[in-house]
Amino acid sequence: MSSKGKRKGFNFPHVYIMFLLVMLLVVALSWVVPSGQYERTVDPETGIEKLNTDVFNYVEQKDAIGFMDFFSALHNGVVQSADIIVMLLFASGALYLLEKSGAIAAGIHTLLRVAAGKEKLIIFVLLTVFAIMGTIGFGEGGIPFIPLAMAVVMGMGYDRITAFATSTMGLAIGFTAGAVNFYTTGVSQSIVGLPIYSGLTFRIISLVIFIAITIVYILRYANKTKADPTKSIVADEYLEHLEDAKTATYEEEPFTLPRKIALLGLVAVLVGSAYGAIQLGWGMPQLSAVYAIYAIFLVIILRLAPSEAAADFGIGAARLLPTALAIGFARSVMILMTQAEIIDTAVHALAGLLSNTGSIVTLFALFVVVIFFNFFVVSGSGKALILMPIMGPLGKILGINQQVMVVVYQFGDGFTNYLWPTSGGLMAALGMSNVNYADWVKFSWKLFMILHFAAFILIIIAQYIGLGPS
Repeated sequence: MSSKGKRKGFNFPHVYIMFLLVMLLVVALSWVVPSGQYERTVDPETGIEKLNTDVFNYVEQKDAIGFMDFFSALHNGVVQSADIIVMLLFASGALYLLEKSGAIAAGIHTLLRVAAGKEKLIIFVLLTVFAIMGTIGFGEGGIPFIPLAMAVVMGMGYDRITAFATSTMGLAIGFTAGAVNFYTTGVSQSIVGLPIYSGLTFRIISLVIFIAITIVYILRYANKTKADPTKSIVADEYLEHLEDAKTATYEEEPFTLPRKIALLGLVAVLVGSAYGAIQLGWGMPQLSAVYAIYAIFLVIILRLAPSEAAADFGIGAARLLPTALAIGFARSVMILMTQAEIIDTAVHALAGLLSNTGSIVTLFALFVVVIFFNFFVVSGSGKALILMPIMGPLGKILGINQQVMVVVYQFGDGFTNYLWPTSGGLMAALGMSNVNYADWVKFSWKLFMILHFAAFILIIIAQYIGLGPS
């Protein structure tokens, strides 16, 4: 997960080490923060667990985190993340078949010929496509497509950071706006009793604003580094890449009809997965099935030897193993927090602190709290089940519209999924793309600050206009 070239000064530790350090922090907190629990009930109609915010009790920690508990959490984290991990393994295996067949190279060469002189437009289109994927709830589901988009952007002469940002920031802003994102918008609205996906117009407008901010930021960096490669965050690698491109001779892959059909099949996978997730309620098992079907489709349409294709599928999946472990280790943090029973305590303290503040102060405080809380609990739906039962009643007490509270949750949750080092999805994307975490932070921190500022302005506007359920 490192870029080429020499590095000076402090380097971030390996992602596995970072997760272990955060887990140690949770253990330390478990000795300081008292355990507590809200009363919980299960809605018989929806099956959603709800918190009774009127009943909270401090409890004696039932199961203090022991030595073996700490390390067992790593195993349990991988097991509990199995649905995401398996989907990514299937996707990586299928896309490796496509890559090895030459179809991707042929398609990219053709696209680069068409894109001559239209590089900025291509970046905008790719960013928008990934933003659309994000806004329908593709978080980890969009990760397998990042290397494909990066190959196009780097092929147009931009550096690795520009290429990674084009796709990853698209997912970030789309997931945050969450127009039809069930994992944040849908779950949050169902908890507070709003119609699912209500307030759609406001979220689409927010997405357009986020896209505008992001494309300007990326293109400024892209233009600067293309004009002077030494200003690239990964200058050593970028200069080497440009030098190799000058002397390299490529034998262009013919864009045959079977290869065109194979790439159209990839588009069908993306569209079909989106439709299934939104309209049919598909989860990770169905998405994994789609990639398994696509792999078989590739064997047939590209006339691949079945046994050799099966072996290649395994090789492609194996490339994602380090990333898969990172996703599981991220889940380990939540496992330890749950065992320590300190999540409800933190939420209860938050409710007490904000109960006597004004609406704007409360909105800002909640926005910051969700951002911070996302460091420990990355799951959008899981965090919604913890926080929305508190934020909903708190909004009623202070006269804040429930739709506004949902927006606060969404905007606080989404962006930092692509910034905090505890995000398994981000670490997966970095690993697949050979981008160093420190380089990513160096590029993106200002952009995330701007986006969070814009998001809070939108929250204030939503409160001012009394954003309703329509």
